[in-house]
Amino acid sequence: MTQQHPITPPPQLVGDWIAEADELDLLTPSNFFHVANRATQWGAEQMWEACRGEIIDGVGRMYIVSVGSRVRLADDLGSILHPKPPSLKEQALEQLDEIRAVFRASHGGDLVCDHILRALESIPDPS
Repeated sequence: MTQQHPITPPPQLVGDWIAEADELDLLTPSNFFHVANRATQWGAEQMWEACRGEIIDGVGRMYIVSVGSRVRLADDLGSILHPKPPSLKEQALEQLDEIRAVFRASHGGDLVCDHILRALESIPDPS
């Protein structure tokens, strides 16, 4: 008798991923990689949820008394495992720095774009 691993996607979910790959009109090897990527993401999320539960309601109670502290620890770890992509503002500021560096290297001076920089910096940071 074979034992199924506890983090095995249900057949219906795998079927959904295969249908999703077909809808994307991907070639067969691409379908395989699409399904494999989705399964990997699903498995990682299942593992994270199990770990989060253990930190908050399981073994974490032996090491951290405060529920709030356990939740904060789990949330902090979750932020590391699920980093937010840079905001549009952060991306724009980074690209502006790159443009200025290229201009400096090619023209030997600084590109004056104070208005663009001030406009970008005036955009509120996402919460």
